[in-house]
Amino acid sequence: MSAFTVIDPSTGTPIRDVPRAGVEDVDAAVARAVVAQRTWAALAPVARADALRSFARRIETAVEELAQLEVRNSGHPISAARWEAGHVAQVLNYYSADPERLSGRQIPVAGGLDVTFHEAYGVIGVIVPWNFPMTIAAWAFAPALAAGNAVVLKPAELTPLTAIRLGELARESGLPDGLFQVVTGSGSVVGQRLVAHPDVRKIVFTGSTEVGVDVAAGCARALKPVTLELGGKSANIVFEDADLEKAAAAVPGSVFDNAGQDCCARSRLLVQRSVYDRFLELLEPAVQKWTVGHPGDEATDMGPLISAGHRDTVASFLDGANVAFRGSAPSGDGFWFAPAVVIAQPGDRVAREEIFGPVVSVLPFEDEADGIRLANDTVYGLAGSVWTENLGRAVRVTRGVDAGVLSVNSHSSVRYATPFGGMKASGLGRELGPDAAEHFTQTKNVFFATD
Repeated sequence: MSAFTVIDPSTGTPIRDVPRAGVEDVDAAVARAVVAQRTWAALAPVARADALRSFARRIETAVEELAQLEVRNSGHPISAARWEAGHVAQVLNYYSADPERLSGRQIPVAGGLDVTFHEAYGVIGVIVPWNFPMTIAAWAFAPALAAGNAVVLKPAELTPLTAIRLGELARESGLPDGLFQVVTGSGSVVGQRLVAHPDVRKIVFTGSTEVGVDVAAGCARALKPVTLELGGKSANIVFEDADLEKAAAAVPGSVFDNAGQDCCARSRLLVQRSVYDRFLELLEPAVQKWTVGHPGDEATDMGPLISAGHRDTVASFLDGANVAFRGSAPSGDGFWFAPAVVIAQPGDRVAREEIFGPVVSVLPFEDEADGIRLANDTVYGLAGSVWTENLGRAVRVTRGVDAGVLSVNSHSSVRYATPFGGMKASGLGRELGPDAAEHFTQTKNVFFATD
C-alpha cells in the first residue's frame, strides 16, 4: 500500500506518512463491516448502549491527546480542539440512549394489528472533510452505530490523524472488530468505492457542493440513500434596532473562527444602511483584537489555513476587492492569512462564492424586505444570523430567509440535540437532533391478521 504525507499547517513541515488505501482495501473493510454489523445488530439494545457509552468514556480520557493531534494536523487553536474532542464524547453519550428508544409504532387498522420496526441499513459509508475532522465524523458515526449499523469512515487526506485515533479508541473501548473502521486515501478511490460498493447501504457526505453533486449521482445510480451537507454563503443580518456593540463584537467569531474554513461562516455581513457607517466603526477594533497565532497558544483565536494551495485560493478573492481593513497574522513558515473585511456589491465574486477563509463581505440594505432579499440572493441556504431587538421582526425574517439553521442575536449553528442541515445547494437531509438515529434505519411494516 502506498502512502501520503500529512503536513502541519502552522509550519509547513511533515508530520507523518499515512497509508493510501486502494479499492481492494476498501472492499476488505466493507466485508469486515458486513460481518461485524450482523453481530452488532443482534445484540440486546442495552448492550449496544453500554458499548457506545464505553466508547465515549474512552474518548473522554483521550481529549487532550486528540486535541493536540488536531492542533498539529488541522491548525485548530488548542481551546477549540479541546472542545471538539469533548464534543465527540458528548455526541456518543447522547446517541447511546437510542438503542433502547428506537421504537416503532402500532397503527390502528381493520382486521388485525399493524406494527412498524426500525431496521438498520447495514454498512454506512461516511466521507468527511478536512475542516472539522472529529466533530463532523461523530455526527454521522454516533447515530449510525446507535441504530445498529457498522461504519466505514473516510477522512480527508489533509486531516486524517484524529479519525485514525478515533478508530483505535473504538477498538480499545471494546467495540467489535470491523464495526467502526477508518480507511485513509483519496476521494477519487476510497470515496468513490464507498459510493459504488453494493454492500454500503447509505452514504453520508460533507464537503463541497460540486463534489456532493457527483456523490449524489453515484448514489442515485445505486438507488442508495444519501445525506449531503455542502457549501454555504451565510448572511449575518444586522438591523438598526440591534445592540450594535454586541453584534459587532460577535462578527469575528462568526466568520473567522477556524480561519473561516466553515460552511456555516457568516461571510456576508448585511447591515441596515441607517447604521452602516457606525457599524463599520465598531467592527474595525473587533477585527484588530482577533488574535491570529500559533494554534498551540492558549490565547490564539485563529490558526493558519489548511494548505498553501488553499491560502492562494482565499487570497485570490481579494484581487481587485475594496478591502476596508484587515487584522494581522504571523509571517514566515505556515499558511497564515490576515482576516479581511471587504466592502462589496451584490454581484461581486467575493459576495457570491464560498471563500472558505477569513474574509467577510459587507453590504448595506434598506429595510426588512430588502434584507431578506439580499440574504436569499445566493444558491446556498445553510446558516445565518439575525440581529434585532424586535421579536416580531426576528420571527418574520427567520421565516423569510431560506436557510436550514438560523440564530437570533447569536451565531450558534450546531447543537447535537437539534437538527442540522441546509436548503438549496447546501445539501440534502438533516444530521443531529433527536431523530438522527432513525435516519440510519429503514421502516419495516408488518401486518398481523386477527380475523
